[in-house]
Amino acid sequence: MTSTGAGRFAPSPSADLHIGNLRTAVLSWLFARSTGRRFLMRVDDLDDRTHTDIANRQLEDLAAIGLTWDEPAEWQTHHPRRYDAVVDELADRGLLYECYCSRKDIQQAARAPHAPQGAYPGTCRDLTDAQRRARREETGRPPALRLRTDVESYTVHDLLHGEFTGTVDDFVVRRGDGVAAYNLAVVVDDALQGIDQVVRGDDLLASSPRQAYLATLLGHPEPIYAHVALVLNSDGARLAKRDGAITLAEIGVPRAMEQIAASLGWRATTVDEMLEQFDPAKLPRKPWIYHPAS
Repeated sequence: MTSTGAGRFAPSPSADLHIGNLRTAVLSWLFARSTGRRFLMRVDDLDDRTHTDIANRQLEDLAAIGLTWDEPAEWQTHHPRRYDAVVDELADRGLLYECYCSRKDIQQAARAPHAPQGAYPGTCRDLTDAQRRARREETGRPPALRLRTDVESYTVHDLLHGEFTGTVDDFVVRRGDGVAAYNLAVVVDDALQGIDQVVRGDDLLASSPRQAYLATLLGHPEPIYAHVALVLNSDGARLAKRDGAITLAEIGVPRAMEQIAASLGWRATTVDEMLEQFDPAKLPRKPWIYHPAS
């Protein structure tokens, strides 16, 4: 099977990759290679908590477990004009507005009874010019830019979860510091890189309707989604340092690969061996509970 598209893995370099991240990376690679797609690596480093040295270690770890990618890794911070051009396009179409709300403001704002928790309540959507000036003086901070959406929800198809309908509110496309927001950056990058298959943890499933909606708004096809089950600790929570040996440096490549393969129901020590056994329909839908000694 061949495809002209591509899959990708796009970690944020805020911490070293743990066994759960490595497992998702392996699955992203397997989905791409099994469908004849190119596989690309991207460093999603727009967050101010990211670090270059961590990013380099992440790439080294991914190469150490046998992942290969078909082009040099892209770094989001190298492409600010790419995002600015799209923001300008949306602004020219009248689809953006300034928002002066803090997270606390949003949490405390009154919202309609049916509005989903965490959705932006539209506080700044219809401010007059005078009201915007007053808000600017009152807050003393530059505004974020939000997308003026014309839907409340959007439905995507996921290979593992089927039809999923999620909230689409007026989400931020550029932060107050002038940096592109995650939901805009990933859509722009995926489209420009020819990525038509997005495999990632199912904690990000809820963000897919926003991103797919924005993609269609920009004239891009929606990618094929596959949100894979997460890896949790014995308490059912996200992995943390207290859970023991969870990074590649602590586990070692052979053991890490054995653990990843076993969590998927295989006996394998390399990604090529895993590729021979790969069948998306048989992937586990429940989280893998990780025990360091297992």
